[in-house]
Order: sequence, then C-alpha cells, then structure tokens
Amino acid sequence: MSDVNVGIVGIGVYIPKGKMTAKELAIATNGQWSEEAVIEKLGIVEKVMPVENDGTEEMAVKAALDCLKNTGVNPMDLDVVMCVGEEWKEYPLTTSALYIQDKIGALNAWGIDVQDRCSTTVTAMKIAKDMLVADDDINIILIVGGYRNCDFINYEDKDLTMMYDLSAGAGAIILKKNYGKNLLLGTHIISDGSMSHTIGVNAIGNDFRITSENLQNAYKSLKVIDPHHLRKNLNELSLSNWEICINRAFEKSKIEIKDLDYLAILHIKRSLHNTMLKKLNLAEDQTIYLDHYGHMGQVDQILSLYLALEQNKIKEGSIVSMMAAGIGFIWAVNVIRWG
Repeated sequence: MSDVNVGIVGIGVYIPKGKMTAKELAIATNGQWSEEAVIEKLGIVEKVMPVENDGTEEMAVKAALDCLKNTGVNPMDLDVVMCVGEEWKEYPLTTSALYIQDKIGALNAWGIDVQDRCSTTVTAMKIAKDMLVADDDINIILIVGGYRNCDFINYEDKDLTMMYDLSAGAGAIILKKNYGKNLLLGTHIISDGSMSHTIGVNAIGNDFRITSENLQNAYKSLKVIDPHHLRKNLNELSLSNWEICINRAFEKSKIEIKDLDYLAILHIKRSLHNTMLKKLNLAEDQTIYLDHYGHMGQVDQILSLYLALEQNKIKEGSIVSMMAAGIGFIWAVNVIRWG
C-alpha cells in the first residue's frame, strides 16, 4: 500500500473568550517582569484564557464540531477519534476521545487518547497517517484536543518564565486516506528521556499527593523540578534537534527546505522565534507569531494553519511545515503539500 496518500480534509478551532494582557501578566509576576518585557521578550501582547464551561473536553467538542461544519464530513463516517487533549481535564482517568465521540455523534468510530505534551498534534498526525496507510478498515480519522494548562502557572515562580505564555483553546484536524490533496508527507521526531522529569506537576500523582497542607499550592503546582539539568540541556539541544527534525522531515518528503512557504510554529519567546525564521530564510509573513494567543500547547500548529488559511498565507501548492516541542523533552516537524 505504498501508493496510499493521506490528506488533510480540513480543520476547526475553538478560542475561549477570556484574555490576559501583558500588563495583567506583569502585575501577576509581582514586579519581576514589566509590561514592555512581557511583550518584547516573552512575546505576549495578550493570551487567551478559559472562562466558564471551557473544560478541556468541552472545548475539544466545540473544535470538533467546527471542523465537521467546515469540512462537511458526516461524523458517522469517522473511523477513529484520536484525542490529543491534555491530561488536565474535567474527569482525570477517563478517555476523552470517547466523550468527544459521543458528543459529536461519531457512532461508528472507536477512540483513543494519545499524549506527547505540546508535540502531540504532530505526533498524532504521524500515527494517524501510519494507521490509514496500514489498515484497510480505517479511511478517515479525526484528531482533536483541548488545552488549559495555564491553570497551573504561578507567575511569581521565576523558573517558570518559559511557561508564562500558556493559554487555552482547542483544535481539530481531519485526515483521510487517498484524499489526493493537502498531503501529509514526511515527519521526524526526536525525544530525550533524560529530561522527562525536569518539568511537571508535583502535587498530583503517585509520588506527590494532595494533602490539607499543600492544597493551595497544588492549584499552581506546575514546576521546573530540575532547573539546572533543564537549562544545561535544553538550550544546547533545542536548536540542533529542531534542525535535525527539519532536515529529516524534508528529506523524507523529497522536498528541499528552500521550498518551504509557511511555518506553523508553536509560540516561543520572540528571540528564539526570530532565530528559527533566520535559520530557515523565512520572512515574517511566512509564519504567524501567536503573540495575541499565547501557547495553547499542542493546539498551536492547528491554530497557526487555521489563521494562515484565513489570511491567505497558504495557497495552492504551498509547502507547509508544522514545528513543535513538548516537555519531556520532544521535538517534532512534519511537511505538508497544500492543494
């Protein structure tokens, strides 16, 4: 089945109504950051925040419904619902894909949750493509998820600066076997397990239990558990691993990097964003800097693609690349030929 192609039928998003401005974020740091620095260095003019009923799963349902509406796909035609939503959700230890499946009426599908932190969408797209190519019974897959890890941020924690941009939202994308257009081509992923416990929530889990004494801290318990190991390795590895992922993804796609037209990149600090554009010889209008959205985790790439199509930055024949990174640590890049 090597001649099988997999294409993107369409996408959907859900953006909550809540906002946190750069000024509000600066105030939340208790004077450690100025409004100007939040905008210029962290790259946050404002970020999206959840409001009432914006649970991780509920947002995902809304993004899925938006995707179905935009594509005209009948939910009864979905074979798999793959949820990429975060573990922070309405009911932990439940399978979000099954909740979404029920709410959108995908009665013929089966569901599964996959998780790779903020790289999950790119990873899930690879998994979905491989499933579509390998399994004759699977023809169309919905990838969908919500994100609101912003709930866990203590803005007075200096070690958490790189995550001050965490926001909220949801995205959905439908992949179809032999769709013949918007083709998902090569993907390359690198992970470094030595940093698997450098960042995490340290008040919920087998090793750290919520008690009456730590209850209040538990609500803001996303921490940099090993700052030294993280700083020493992350700065050295990120650019080089992303570069390897880019090179290998384009090699697998049999496309030259110079032909890249649009980069759907996660929200990162402004200096690193500009460095990536320079390395890839891209102009600012060949991407969208999500400084009015913040970092929606694994939703960023879907949001960027959605906005780029809306703004006509992606046209017939455009070469698109999604770039992601997730704590743990993992780096991922894919290539898409649009049209």
